[in-house]
Amino acid sequence: MRIDFHGSPEPTLGVEWELALVDRRTRDLRNDATHLFARARPRLADPGKLHQELLRNTVEIVSGVCHTVEEAMTDLRQTLEVVVPAGDDLDIDLYGAGTHPFASWTVQQLTEGHRYEELINRTQWWGRQMLIWGVHVHVGMPEQERVMPVLSALLNYYPHLQALSASSPIWAGIDTGYASNRALMFQQLPTAGLPFQFEKWSEFESFVQDEVVTGVIEELTEIRWDVRPAVAHGTLENRVCDGVSNFTELGALVALMHCLVVDLDTRLAAGEILPTMPPWHVQENKWRAARYGLDAIVITDAASNERLVTDDLADLLERLTPVADRLGCSAELAAVAGIPRRGASYQRQRAVAEDSDGDLVAVVDSVVRELRAGLG
Repeated sequence: MRIDFHGSPEPTLGVEWELALVDRRTRDLRNDATHLFARARPRLADPGKLHQELLRNTVEIVSGVCHTVEEAMTDLRQTLEVVVPAGDDLDIDLYGAGTHPFASWTVQQLTEGHRYEELINRTQWWGRQMLIWGVHVHVGMPEQERVMPVLSALLNYYPHLQALSASSPIWAGIDTGYASNRALMFQQLPTAGLPFQFEKWSEFESFVQDEVVTGVIEELTEIRWDVRPAVAHGTLENRVCDGVSNFTELGALVALMHCLVVDLDTRLAAGEILPTMPPWHVQENKWRAARYGLDAIVITDAASNERLVTDDLADLLERLTPVADRLGCSAELAAVAGIPRRGASYQRQRAVAEDSDGDLVAVVDSVVRELRAGLG
Protein backbone atom coordinates (compact mmCIF):
# COMPACT_ATOMS: atom_id res chain seq x y z
CA MET A 1 0.00 0.00 0.00
CA ARG A 2 1.45 3.32 -1.04
CA ILE A 3 0.96 6.23 1.37
CA ASP A 4 2.17 9.61 0.21
CA PHE A 5 3.30 12.03 2.89
CA HIS A 6 2.64 15.50 1.52
CA GLY A 7 5.63 17.22 3.08
CA SER A 8 5.53 20.75 4.41
CA PRO A 9 8.32 23.00 3.12
CA GLU A 10 8.31 24.89 6.44
CA PRO A 11 8.06 23.63 10.04
CA THR A 12 4.53 24.97 10.40
CA LEU A 13 2.38 24.54 13.50
CA GLY A 14 -1.19 23.44 14.11
CA VAL A 15 -2.76 23.01 17.54
CA GLU A 16 -5.88 21.10 18.56
CA TRP A 17 -7.14 21.80 22.10
CA GLU A 18 -9.83 19.54 23.53
CA LEU A 19 -12.02 21.08 26.25
CA ALA A 20 -14.85 19.63 28.31
CA LEU A 21 -18.17 21.35 28.93
CA VAL A 22 -19.13 21.68 32.60
CA ASP A 23 -22.27 23.02 34.21
CA ARG A 24 -21.78 26.34 35.99
CA ARG A 25 -23.69 25.20 39.08
CA THR A 26 -23.16 21.47 39.52
CA ARG A 27 -19.75 21.37 37.80
CA ASP A 28 -20.71 18.03 36.25
CA LEU A 29 -20.25 17.45 32.53
CA ARG A 30 -22.86 18.81 30.12
CA ASN A 31 -23.81 16.98 26.90
CA ASP A 32 -24.58 20.26 25.14
CA ALA A 33 -21.91 20.66 22.46
CA THR A 34 -24.62 20.91 19.80
CA HIS A 35 -26.22 23.89 21.54
CA LEU A 36 -22.84 25.53 22.03
CA PHE A 37 -22.00 25.09 18.35
CA ALA A 38 -25.33 26.66 17.39
CA ARG A 39 -24.51 29.77 19.43
CA ALA A 40 -20.79 30.06 18.77
CA ARG A 41 -20.29 29.15 15.13
CA PRO A 42 -22.32 32.02 13.64
CA ARG A 43 -20.13 34.45 15.62
CA LEU A 44 -16.83 32.96 14.41
CA ALA A 45 -14.96 34.32 11.41
CA ASP A 46 -14.03 30.71 10.65
CA PRO A 47 -16.60 28.25 12.09
CA GLY A 48 -14.31 25.39 11.07
CA LYS A 49 -12.06 26.18 14.02
CA LEU A 50 -14.63 24.71 16.43
CA HIS A 51 -14.89 20.92 16.09
CA GLN A 52 -17.08 18.19 17.51
CA GLU A 53 -15.57 15.15 19.19
CA LEU A 54 -16.59 11.62 20.21
CA LEU A 55 -18.84 12.78 23.05
CA ARG A 56 -21.28 15.66 23.28
CA ASN A 57 -19.55 16.92 26.41
CA THR A 58 -16.50 18.00 24.40
CA VAL A 59 -15.45 20.69 21.94
CA GLU A 60 -12.14 21.03 20.16
CA ILE A 61 -10.61 24.42 19.39
CA VAL A 62 -8.18 24.24 16.46
CA SER A 63 -5.74 26.73 15.05
CA GLY A 64 -5.06 27.35 11.43
CA VAL A 65 -1.68 26.60 9.87
CA CYS A 66 0.68 28.85 11.80
CA HIS A 67 4.37 29.69 11.58
CA THR A 68 5.08 30.58 15.21
CA VAL A 69 3.84 29.62 18.63
CA GLU A 70 2.68 33.19 19.22
CA GLU A 71 0.59 33.07 16.04
CA ALA A 72 -0.99 29.76 17.10
CA MET A 73 -1.81 31.03 20.59
CA THR A 74 -3.36 34.20 19.17
CA ASP A 75 -5.45 32.11 16.79
CA LEU A 76 -6.75 29.88 19.60
CA ARG A 77 -7.43 32.87 21.84
CA GLN A 78 -9.54 34.57 19.19
CA THR A 79 -11.74 31.49 18.91
CA LEU A 80 -12.09 31.10 22.67
CA GLU A 81 -13.03 34.76 23.01
CA VAL A 82 -16.16 33.82 21.06
CA VAL A 83 -16.80 30.33 22.45
CA VAL A 84 -16.52 31.23 26.14
CA PRO A 85 -19.24 33.95 26.00
CA ALA A 86 -21.42 31.55 23.99
CA GLY A 87 -21.01 29.08 26.84
CA ASP A 88 -21.94 31.80 29.32
CA ASP A 89 -25.30 32.09 27.57
CA LEU A 90 -25.91 28.40 28.32
CA ASP A 91 -24.44 28.37 31.86
CA ILE A 92 -21.55 26.27 30.55
CA ASP A 93 -17.87 26.71 31.36
CA LEU A 94 -14.93 25.24 29.45
CA TYR A 95 -12.70 22.89 31.41
CA GLY A 96 -9.15 22.02 30.40
CA ALA A 97 -7.75 18.87 32.03
CA GLY A 98 -7.06 15.28 31.09
CA THR A 99 -10.06 13.90 32.99
CA HIS A 100 -13.01 15.17 35.02
CA PRO A 101 -12.72 14.35 38.74
CA PHE A 102 -16.21 12.98 39.40
CA ALA A 103 -18.31 12.67 36.22
CA SER A 104 -19.87 9.31 35.40
CA TRP A 105 -19.24 7.77 31.98
CA THR A 106 -22.64 6.07 32.05
CA VAL A 107 -24.61 9.26 31.33
CA GLN A 108 -22.43 10.72 28.57
CA GLN A 109 -23.94 10.96 25.09
CA LEU A 110 -22.25 9.96 21.85
CA THR A 111 -21.94 12.49 19.04
CA GLU A 112 -23.93 11.42 15.99
CA GLY A 113 -21.93 9.93 13.14
CA HIS A 114 -20.95 6.58 11.65
CA ARG A 115 -17.30 6.94 12.66
CA TYR A 116 -18.13 7.37 16.35
CA GLU A 117 -20.79 4.66 16.36
CA GLU A 118 -18.39 2.15 14.84
CA LEU A 119 -15.71 3.03 17.39
CA ILE A 120 -18.04 2.36 20.31
CA ASN A 121 -19.52 -0.73 18.67
CA ARG A 122 -16.05 -2.21 18.43
CA THR A 123 -14.50 -1.06 21.70
CA GLN A 124 -17.60 -1.36 23.93
CA TRP A 125 -16.90 -0.74 27.65
CA TRP A 126 -13.42 0.68 27.11
CA GLY A 127 -14.65 3.02 24.39
CA ARG A 128 -17.46 4.31 26.59
CA GLN A 129 -14.96 5.00 29.37
CA MET A 130 -13.11 7.61 27.31
CA LEU A 131 -13.88 10.69 29.41
CA ILE A 132 -10.48 12.10 28.49
CA TRP A 133 -9.16 15.27 26.89
CA GLY A 134 -5.81 16.16 25.38
CA VAL A 135 -3.81 18.55 23.25
CA HIS A 136 -2.51 17.63 19.79
CA VAL A 137 0.31 19.55 18.12
CA HIS A 138 1.19 19.22 14.42
CA VAL A 139 4.66 20.20 13.23
CA GLY A 140 5.35 20.35 9.50
CA MET A 141 8.07 18.11 8.13
CA PRO A 142 9.57 18.39 4.64
CA GLU A 143 10.71 14.86 3.81
CA GLN A 144 8.75 11.61 3.97
CA GLU A 145 11.84 9.48 4.64
CA ARG A 146 12.75 11.50 7.73
CA VAL A 147 9.37 11.14 9.43
CA MET A 148 9.85 7.73 11.04
CA PRO A 149 13.39 8.32 12.39
CA VAL A 150 12.26 11.63 13.92
CA LEU A 151 9.17 9.96 15.39
CA SER A 152 11.27 7.25 17.05
CA ALA A 153 13.79 9.76 18.42
CA LEU A 154 10.99 11.97 19.72
CA LEU A 155 9.83 9.11 21.97
CA ASN A 156 12.93 9.70 24.13
CA TYR A 157 11.16 12.87 25.31
CA TYR A 158 7.75 11.30 25.83
CA PRO A 159 8.03 11.32 29.66
CA HIS A 160 9.03 14.98 29.72
CA LEU A 161 5.89 16.00 27.81
CA GLN A 162 3.67 13.64 29.79
CA ALA A 163 4.96 14.79 33.17
CA LEU A 164 4.72 18.49 32.34
CA SER A 165 1.14 18.24 31.05
CA ALA A 166 -0.22 15.61 33.46
CA SER A 167 -3.64 16.81 34.60
CA SER A 168 -5.75 13.72 35.30
CA PRO A 169 -5.10 12.45 38.82
CA ILE A 170 -8.72 11.99 39.96
CA TRP A 171 -11.19 9.60 38.29
CA ALA A 172 -14.80 8.87 39.33
CA GLY A 173 -14.29 10.61 42.66
CA ILE A 174 -11.09 8.75 43.57
CA ASP A 175 -7.48 9.89 43.49
CA THR A 176 -5.94 7.25 41.26
CA GLY A 177 -2.40 7.75 42.53
CA TYR A 178 -1.39 8.61 38.97
CA ALA A 179 -0.42 12.01 37.63
CA SER A 180 -2.01 11.10 34.30
CA ASN A 181 -4.77 8.54 34.42
CA ARG A 182 -5.69 9.66 30.89
CA ALA A 183 -2.47 8.29 29.42
CA LEU A 184 -3.23 4.78 30.58
CA MET A 185 -6.95 4.98 29.85
CA PHE A 186 -6.49 6.00 26.24
CA GLN A 187 -4.06 3.21 25.40
CA GLN A 188 -6.78 0.63 26.05
CA LEU A 189 -8.24 1.37 22.62
CA PRO A 190 -6.89 -1.17 20.10
CA THR A 191 -5.12 1.30 17.80
CA ALA A 192 -4.04 3.81 20.46
CA GLY A 193 -0.96 4.07 22.65
CA LEU A 194 2.71 4.13 21.77
CA PRO A 195 3.65 3.92 18.09
CA PHE A 196 5.75 1.18 16.60
CA GLN A 197 9.28 2.29 15.80
CA PHE A 198 9.88 1.90 12.07
CA GLU A 199 13.14 2.91 10.43
CA LYS A 200 11.73 3.38 6.94
CA TRP A 201 8.51 4.78 5.51
CA SER A 202 8.00 1.56 3.55
CA GLU A 203 7.75 -0.35 6.85
CA PHE A 204 4.97 1.98 7.94
CA GLU A 205 3.19 1.40 4.63
CA SER A 206 3.41 -2.38 5.12
CA PHE A 207 2.03 -2.03 8.64
CA VAL A 208 -0.94 0.02 7.45
CA GLN A 209 -1.67 -2.51 4.72
CA ASP A 210 -1.74 -5.29 7.31
CA GLU A 211 -4.11 -3.27 9.48
CA VAL A 212 -6.49 -2.66 6.59
CA VAL A 213 -6.40 -6.23 5.28
CA THR A 214 -7.13 -7.68 8.71
CA GLY A 215 -9.93 -5.20 9.39
CA VAL A 216 -8.27 -3.42 12.28
CA ILE A 217 -8.80 -0.06 10.54
CA GLU A 218 -10.69 1.22 7.54
CA GLU A 219 -8.77 4.47 7.14
CA LEU A 220 -5.45 5.90 8.24
CA THR A 221 -6.87 8.32 10.82
CA GLU A 222 -8.06 5.35 12.88
CA ILE A 223 -4.45 4.79 13.94
CA ARG A 224 -4.59 6.78 17.16
CA TRP A 225 -0.97 6.59 18.28
CA ASP A 226 0.41 9.04 20.83
CA VAL A 227 2.71 10.30 18.06
CA ARG A 228 1.73 9.68 14.45
CA PRO A 229 2.31 10.98 10.93
CA ALA A 230 -0.54 13.11 9.58
CA VAL A 231 0.05 12.45 5.91
CA ALA A 232 -2.53 14.83 4.46
CA HIS A 233 -1.10 17.75 6.43
CA GLY A 234 2.57 16.86 6.02
CA THR A 235 3.06 16.92 9.78
CA LEU A 236 4.17 14.85 12.71
CA GLU A 237 1.28 14.93 15.16
CA ASN A 238 2.14 14.82 18.86
CA ARG A 239 -0.78 13.58 20.98
CA VAL A 240 1.09 12.88 24.22
CA CYS A 241 -0.14 15.76 26.35
CA ASP A 242 -3.08 15.74 28.75
CA GLY A 243 -5.64 18.52 28.53
CA VAL A 244 -4.24 21.95 29.43
CA SER A 245 -5.99 24.59 31.53
CA ASN A 246 -4.25 27.85 30.63
CA PHE A 247 -2.58 29.71 27.79
CA THR A 248 0.83 30.04 29.45
CA GLU A 249 1.31 26.30 29.83
CA LEU A 250 -0.21 25.55 26.46
CA GLY A 251 2.18 27.95 24.74
CA ALA A 252 5.11 26.46 26.65
CA LEU A 253 4.23 22.90 25.69
CA VAL A 254 3.61 23.80 22.06
CA ALA A 255 7.00 25.54 21.94
CA LEU A 256 8.72 22.49 23.40
CA MET A 257 7.09 20.17 20.86
CA HIS A 258 7.89 22.55 17.99
CA CYS A 259 11.54 22.83 19.00
CA LEU A 260 11.97 19.10 19.54
CA VAL A 261 10.71 18.13 16.09
CA VAL A 262 12.64 20.86 14.30
CA ASP A 263 15.84 20.05 16.20
CA LEU A 264 15.62 16.34 15.49
CA ASP A 265 14.76 16.83 11.83
CA THR A 266 17.58 19.33 11.34
CA ARG A 267 20.10 16.97 12.91
CA LEU A 268 18.89 14.05 10.82
CA ALA A 269 19.06 16.10 7.62
CA ALA A 270 22.66 17.00 8.49
CA GLY A 271 23.59 13.31 8.57
CA GLU A 272 23.39 12.58 12.29
CA ILE A 273 22.04 9.22 13.43
CA LEU A 274 19.39 10.13 15.97
CA PRO A 275 19.49 8.38 19.35
CA THR A 276 16.58 6.07 20.12
CA MET A 277 15.63 3.70 22.90
CA PRO A 278 14.26 0.16 22.75
CA PRO A 279 10.47 -0.08 22.96
CA TRP A 280 10.58 -1.55 26.47
CA HIS A 281 12.36 1.56 27.78
CA VAL A 282 9.89 3.84 26.00
CA GLN A 283 6.97 1.89 27.44
CA GLU A 284 8.42 2.01 30.95
CA ASN A 285 9.02 5.76 30.68
CA LYS A 286 5.41 6.31 29.68
CA TRP A 287 4.22 4.43 32.75
CA ARG A 288 6.64 6.20 35.09
CA ALA A 289 5.62 9.66 33.85
CA ALA A 290 1.93 8.76 34.08
CA ARG A 291 2.40 7.42 37.59
CA TYR A 292 4.85 9.87 39.14
CA GLY A 293 4.63 12.96 36.94
CA LEU A 294 7.41 15.43 37.63
CA ASP A 295 8.85 13.12 40.29
CA ALA A 296 9.50 10.36 37.75
CA ILE A 297 12.97 8.93 37.39
CA VAL A 298 13.16 8.16 33.68
CA ILE A 299 15.42 6.09 31.45
CA THR A 300 17.42 8.47 29.27
CA ASP A 301 19.14 6.23 26.72
CA ALA A 302 19.59 2.76 25.31
CA ALA A 303 22.36 2.12 27.85
CA SER A 304 19.69 2.18 30.63
CA ASN A 305 20.96 5.30 32.36
CA GLU A 306 18.34 7.00 34.56
CA ARG A 307 17.69 10.51 35.76
CA LEU A 308 15.03 12.62 37.47
CA VAL A 309 12.86 13.95 34.65
CA THR A 310 13.08 17.58 35.82
CA ASP A 311 16.89 17.45 35.89
CA ASP A 312 16.95 16.10 32.35
CA LEU A 313 14.39 18.70 31.32
CA ALA A 314 16.64 21.55 32.49
CA ASP A 315 19.45 20.36 30.22
CA LEU A 316 17.02 19.80 27.35
CA LEU A 317 15.72 23.36 27.55
CA GLU A 318 19.24 24.72 27.48
CA ARG A 319 20.07 22.64 24.41
CA LEU A 320 16.91 23.77 22.61
CA THR A 321 17.36 27.48 23.35
CA PRO A 322 19.11 28.25 20.01
CA VAL A 323 16.35 26.36 18.19
CA ALA A 324 13.71 28.45 19.96
CA ASP A 325 15.59 31.61 18.98
CA ARG A 326 15.37 30.60 15.32
CA LEU A 327 11.68 29.69 15.59
CA GLY A 328 10.72 32.85 17.45
CA CYS A 329 9.48 31.10 20.59
CA SER A 330 12.22 31.83 23.13
CA ALA A 331 9.83 33.25 25.72
CA GLU A 332 7.41 30.35 25.36
CA LEU A 333 10.16 27.72 25.65
CA ALA A 334 11.56 29.48 28.72
CA ALA A 335 8.09 29.24 30.29
CA VAL A 336 8.41 25.44 30.34
CA ALA A 337 10.72 25.76 33.35
CA GLY A 338 7.95 27.54 35.24
CA ILE A 339 5.69 24.48 35.25
CA PRO A 340 7.75 22.46 37.78
CA ARG A 341 8.26 25.58 39.90
CA ARG A 342 4.54 26.34 39.97
CA GLY A 343 3.44 22.73 40.09
CA ALA A 344 1.88 20.85 37.21
CA SER A 345 -1.90 20.70 36.89
CA TYR A 346 -2.16 17.31 38.60
CA GLN A 347 -0.31 18.75 41.60
CA ARG A 348 -2.47 21.87 41.69
CA GLN A 349 -5.66 19.81 41.52
CA ARG A 350 -4.53 17.61 44.38
CA ALA A 351 -3.63 20.67 46.45
CA VAL A 352 -7.12 22.13 45.95
CA ALA A 353 -8.72 18.81 46.90
CA GLU A 354 -6.62 18.63 50.04
CA ASP A 355 -7.26 22.23 51.05
CA SER A 356 -11.03 21.83 50.55
CA ASP A 357 -11.38 18.51 52.42
CA GLY A 358 -11.86 16.57 49.22
CA ASP A 359 -14.35 18.93 47.55
CA LEU A 360 -14.10 17.94 43.88
CA VAL A 361 -16.41 20.75 42.81
CA ALA A 362 -13.69 23.06 44.08
CA VAL A 363 -11.19 21.21 41.88
CA VAL A 364 -13.33 21.84 38.78
CA ASP A 365 -13.74 25.48 39.85
CA SER A 366 -9.97 25.90 40.03
CA VAL A 367 -9.38 24.48 36.55
CA VAL A 368 -12.12 26.63 35.03
CA ARG A 369 -10.69 29.76 36.68
CA GLU A 370 -7.28 29.16 35.11
CA LEU A 371 -8.72 29.23 31.60
CA ARG A 372 -10.86 32.30 32.24
CA ALA A 373 -7.94 34.14 33.82
CA GLY A 374 -5.97 33.74 30.61
CA LEU A 375 -8.71 35.42 28.58
CA GLY A 376 -8.43 38.61 30.64
